[in-house]
Amino acid sequence: MLPKLVITDIDGVWTDGGMYYSAEGDIMKRFSVKDGWGVIFLRELGIPVAIMTGENSQLVQKRADKLKISRCYLHVGDKLTKAKEVCEEMGITLADVAFIGDDLNDIHLLRAVGFSASPCNTPDYVKREVNYVTAAHGGFGAFREFVEKILADNSMLETVLQKFM
Repeated sequence: MLPKLVITDIDGVWTDGGMYYSAEGDIMKRFSVKDGWGVIFLRELGIPVAIMTGENSQLVQKRADKLKISRCYLHVGDKLTKAKEVCEEMGITLADVAFIGDDLNDIHLLRAVGFSASPCNTPDYVKREVNYVTAAHGGFGAFREFVEKILADNSMLETVLQKFM
């Protein structure tokens, strides 16, 4: 299934799930640049990406802006309801969506989409709910691996990679 939309959680998927604080109280997050390539690969195919996170973090918004992800939803309490709204706006169904998440607040959406995944360092009760578990840990290329899996399953990975080689 080639999705018409890819939705991703952030903390525990694009980050290692840690909360880093400076001595001054500044909050920091560590993102892997590898995951940015997943966004670029999808953009090459015209597949939009949406970030959906329970956090209300301007750091996530800054990462979305850098990667030109216009659908960035912060402080989402009910991801399934928000995803349904986004699908309605786009004229698609949840069956057309691929989603990667890693924790309890992701389970309902993981169960509802056409293709679901989680990083390997996700709790077992979440991994049991998904179609695919990445070999990469969250924050270490799990999103990119998820995207590459989708493209490989649809015989499109080599075509996309050749555009950059």
